[in-house]
Amino acid sequence: MKNNQSTKGFTLVEIMIVVVIIGLLAAMAIPAFQKVRQSSQDKAVLNNARQLAAAADQYFLENGVSSVTQGSLVGSTNYVKALNLVANETYPDSFTQGITITVSGVAGQRTITYSP
Repeated sequence: MKNNQSTKGFTLVEIMIVVVIIGLLAAMAIPAFQKVRQSSQDKAVLNNARQLAAAADQYFLENGVSSVTQGSLVGSTNYVKALNLVANETYPDSFTQGITITVSGVAGQRTITYSP
């Protein structure tokens, strides 16, 4: 009489080891993805600040003034058509020629500055 036990398939221990390894790899990858996300947000906010600074400079040249409100720069008929927020940031309400632009509350925790 022969014992016909099948040895095909994986044991529970082997499956658990694979699950643990996948979990460890995922735990190592998540911080890297968060850094990429933060960097992407910061670049988008900085790009918005650059656009606002360029629009303010154009406004200063055309109107012979040295300060302007955000409402005069952003709008469908203004210099910047729309200001897309990427991380719930807050842009200044007014801009003065030669003054650094400070964007606060980026993702609720960071501040970004842009010097025109």
